[in-house]
Amino acid sequence: MREGNLEAPTRHPVDWKSEDFWNKASLERELERVYDICHGCRRCVSLCDAFPTLFDLVDESPTLEVDGVDKADYGKVVDQCYLCDLCYMTKCPYVPPHEWNVDFPHLMLRAKAVKFREDGAKLRDRVLTSTDTVFGLTSIPLVDVTVNAFNGNAGFRKVLESATDIHRDAPIPLFHSKTMRKQIKPLLRPVAATAVGETTGKLALYATCYGNYNSPDIGVDFVKVFQHNGVHIDVVPKEKCCGMPKLELGDLESVARLKEANIPVLAKLVDEGYDLTAPIPSCVLMYKQELPLLYPDDPDVAKVQAAFFDPFEYLWLRHKGGALKTDFPNALGDIAYQVACHQRVQNIGLKTRDVLNLVQETAVTAHERCSGHDGTYAVKKETRDKSVKIARPVVRKVDQQAPDHFMSDCPMAATHIAHLSEKVDKAEHPMTLLRMAYGL
Repeated sequence: MREGNLEAPTRHPVDWKSEDFWNKASLERELERVYDICHGCRRCVSLCDAFPTLFDLVDESPTLEVDGVDKADYGKVVDQCYLCDLCYMTKCPYVPPHEWNVDFPHLMLRAKAVKFREDGAKLRDRVLTSTDTVFGLTSIPLVDVTVNAFNGNAGFRKVLESATDIHRDAPIPLFHSKTMRKQIKPLLRPVAATAVGETTGKLALYATCYGNYNSPDIGVDFVKVFQHNGVHIDVVPKEKCCGMPKLELGDLESVARLKEANIPVLAKLVDEGYDLTAPIPSCVLMYKQELPLLYPDDPDVAKVQAAFFDPFEYLWLRHKGGALKTDFPNALGDIAYQVACHQRVQNIGLKTRDVLNLVQETAVTAHERCSGHDGTYAVKKETRDKSVKIARPVVRKVDQQAPDHFMSDCPMAATHIAHLSEKVDKAEHPMTLLRMAYGL
């Protein structure tokens, strides 16, 4: 037996359709096994609150070991995991192919799924993760203006917190009736597609819930930049939520329904010669990793996985083939860059930084620390303070840098950090800055 693992990690499929997956006694045995390994290692203590919660339970137990922890408290650890995957990808020495076979995030997913099947979830959590419905209703013309006004009112936020446990200080995104899909449509035009390397030069943009309703201007940036670089870009004709919010809730049946709605549409686009991308890293990861691990034998899921690219991964591949324009008329100066967790675990490197570093008189400093946002973790009353604590290291680094621009590929993470920062006025998407550099 070796202490630790020197080989590249192997991710096993999630066997969520087996009877054993849903067996609570089997789950508790595996939780105890993995918790004991984590207790003996403790390398992940600085990542999120799941590990400090576990170690406090152990240290306060009568035996000072995992066997002294009440199994009823196992769920306290699960509640603090938001499936960022950083423990698996950056810290744990016992991930497969190591014989101990530790996959902490997928064990947490299993525990969340069992809990959801047995106990359901709070109405608040069901609503917050039902993005298609909620975002669609709040983005109706005039309704969006009203909702935004209420969400910006301190008195209303206190009432909202009392009624729903949505923290009064958490920034809530604006809703827009002029959605990304509406803004993109008049800009689309034919571009002669040229294949370069792994890319076809023909790209379909999966707008995503957050992109479509909360950050619609980013879509315009995408269209302008990709068209400028000779890429034919269209918007996916119809879409549902990628399923990541429901996955994090443990609602795997809802994930399945969303998969059945989205995969046929995306697979058809791949058959028509399109590559795929999205403006939110979590949505890219859902199609690159999570759905393929939930449906390892589905050929359409595999087809979509192979065609899905992070947007800056795509631009860098074009650059390697000599097809990215680098005549930038505008410098961007000093940029602080928070690297989103769900982009880090794609194993593509820091392609956003690399592309923007091509701009003259521009220096991108990458800060590879979690924002602690997770879509809902930073919004909920019971975890808001913990999310702020997790974000403090990256906020401190950004404030020390005092940059000309602050960006993250994840708009939610960027907004959370900017809200806590003393030196950053606003958060920007990297595609927005690239469009500025091009002067488009």
